[in-house]
Amino acid sequence: MSRVLFALMVVLVVASCGKKDTSAPRNLENACAILKEKPHFRRAFSSAKRKWGVPVHVQMAVLYQESKFIGDARTPHKYALGILPMGRQSSAYGYAQALDGTWDQYRRETGNRSAKRDNVKDAADFMGWYFNESRDRNGVALSDARAQYLNYHEGHTGYARGNYRNKAWLVKVADDVASRSAKYQSQLRSCSRLR
Repeated sequence: MSRVLFALMVVLVVASCGKKDTSAPRNLENACAILKEKPHFRRAFSSAKRKWGVPVHVQMAVLYQESKFIGDARTPHKYALGILPMGRQSSAYGYAQALDGTWDQYRRETGNRSAKRDNVKDAADFMGWYFNESRDRNGVALSDARAQYLNYHEGHTGYARGNYRNKAWLVKVADDVASRSAKYQSQLRSCSRLR
C-alpha cells in the first residue's frame, strides 16, 4: 500500500509542476499592475519590442482585446438549433488568438517551430511579426494600435480592401483598442522604462 501511495504522490507532484499559469491578471485596467503581477509579461513584451519595434502599450492593448491576457483563451462554441454543439467559431487560440494557419505561417517564416500560442513570449513575438507584416504590406505604423488591430482582425488582404468599413462594430472595437493603448502608454510612463 505504501508503494502505491508513494507513486500517487510522485505523479501528483510531477503533474503540478507542469501546469502553466494562463490566468488573467487581477487588474486589467492598469498596465503597471499587470506587469508587476506577471513579470514574465514584462520580459515578453520587452523582448518583442527590441526584436520587432512594436511598442509595449500596443502589444498590451491588442492582447487585452483578443484574450484579456488569458493564455488558453478559445473562441465560443457554435450551436445548431441553439443546443447542439458544432465546434468552435474558429481555430483562434491563446493569448494572441492566432488562427491555426497564421500561426503555422509565423512558425515557418521565423523558424520558431516550437512556439506555443499559450506562451506569452511566443504570442508577443507573433504579434511583432504580424504587425511588421502590416507595416510592410499596408503601410501601418507599428505605433498605430487602431490600424494594427484592424489588420489583425481582418487580415492583411481584408484590411487593404477596406472590409472593416462595413463593420461599424469592428471600427468601434478598434477605437477601443486605440484608447486602451493610449491609456496603457500613459500608465507605463509612470511606472517603468517600458513604453
